[in-house]
Amino acid sequence: MTVPAYTHEEFIATVMARLVRGLRHIAVGALSPVPATAALLARETTTPPPRVTILGSPRHLSFTDGGRELFDCAAQGRIDAFFLSGAQIDGQANINLVGIGDYAQPTRRFPGSFGSAYLYHLIPNVILFRLEHTPRIFVPKVDFISAAGVSPPHVYRPGGPRFLVTNKCVMRFDPAAQCFELVERYPEISAAEIVDCTGFEFRHAPKITTTLPPTPHELALLRGVIRAELQGAYPQFAAKAFKPRNGS
Repeated sequence: MTVPAYTHEEFIATVMARLVRGLRHIAVGALSPVPATAALLARETTTPPPRVTILGSPRHLSFTDGGRELFDCAAQGRIDAFFLSGAQIDGQANINLVGIGDYAQPTRRFPGSFGSAYLYHLIPNVILFRLEHTPRIFVPKVDFISAAGVSPPHVYRPGGPRFLVTNKCVMRFDPAAQCFELVERYPEISAAEIVDCTGFEFRHAPKITTTLPPTPHELALLRGVIRAELQGAYPQFAAKAFKPRNGS
């Protein structure tokens, strides 16, 4: 069996980074090491480099009041991209961060929505992500809407979902049709496999591309300056997510 030249985390971070290049300010929530890696890679491969804000990172957080300043920036239109995930995601890009089952008596309860709905409505390029692509996650309809993917026409909404990144593919969200469209599949992943693993219906782009792996330059950045910068906020992730420089 051929050993991949890159780790799963390196691959997914590269996929995410390519989706946010060219933006001015990329923000990442707490406890999101792969999006944080992607934001830093976008910074290193874009001219001029974007501002990167990572909640919980002593090195990449210029705010003095944490999340509240992040919300202020979003309301002022000063954040261009953010990453959101969920315990469930459906075909209208609704996400569930509250619980599974009946709201009054859930089978599982999660930490909650925090500011997801607020940021989802205000930040123009929200990248949804979930690194488990199964019908358990991608459902026909979420059990609880923590943050809505679409809004009625009269609702002021400059923000919303643009892409969904999983461990199998990239889907683009079409706000007019209110549905996802498969645009990229990863190497050795077929479109049929993606259909089987997705609980909601989605469209297929006229031309579905195969995602290119990280380039040698991207890998050098990931294993060098970016890994070093992540060690403060995510020491365990930085120690395990990147392949050693010598390839061993």
